[in-house]
Amino acid sequence: MANATASDEVGHRTMHPRFVSGTKRHPHMWKVTMLSSPNALLWRGLLAVVIGIVSVTWPGITVGALVILFAVYAFMSAVTDGARAFASDRVGPVFGWLLLALLSLAAGVVALSWPGITALVLTIWVAAWALATGVMEIVLAFQRGEKAGGRALFLLTGLVSIALAFVLFVRPDIGAVSLATVFGLFSIVYGVSAVFASFEERRGRTNASRSEPVSA
Repeated sequence: MANATASDEVGHRTMHPRFVSGTKRHPHMWKVTMLSSPNALLWRGLLAVVIGIVSVTWPGITVGALVILFAVYAFMSAVTDGARAFASDRVGPVFGWLLLALLSLAAGVVALSWPGITALVLTIWVAAWALATGVMEIVLAFQRGEKAGGRALFLLTGLVSIALAFVLFVRPDIGAVSLATVFGLFSIVYGVSAVFASFEERRGRTNASRSEPVSA
């Protein structure tokens, strides 16, 4: 009995305190880590940069190829926004991120399933999607309770989307190659902003977890 008690005490002392407190406070830690907003933002940002580089450097891109690139970007946005919705613990952000995910999913599906879509129609469709998602992101930035740095980055991504929509609505007849260049530059700027936003949010969460008292 004494040996068993001593063994339990040794095991309790050697166990890392962060692991003990983390598992007690967050029994679903694996799920939160995999679907966390910082991770979703990071992947979205990196993939957006890749899509942007391909769009800008693809000479003589066709409307069909541009539709595929836009659909990939829209589906990627839908997946990451859905992940951020399921990782949130408040009703407002959950509803907002789910709505954003559905908007992006619908935009990608319609673009792919529209037979013989022209560059003009695709430009207007991309502009409408960018405007809707940009406005939603700005609204969510004020609902998330972010600190100044994180909120500014979320606002930046929303403003970039609205700027894209404005450019495309003003010049809907720019053609496939010009649309690919504008969309590519948007993807790169948006992607870089999303990566920085993910780092800022991760830093905020780390500081908040360190400030929490460690339970015995």
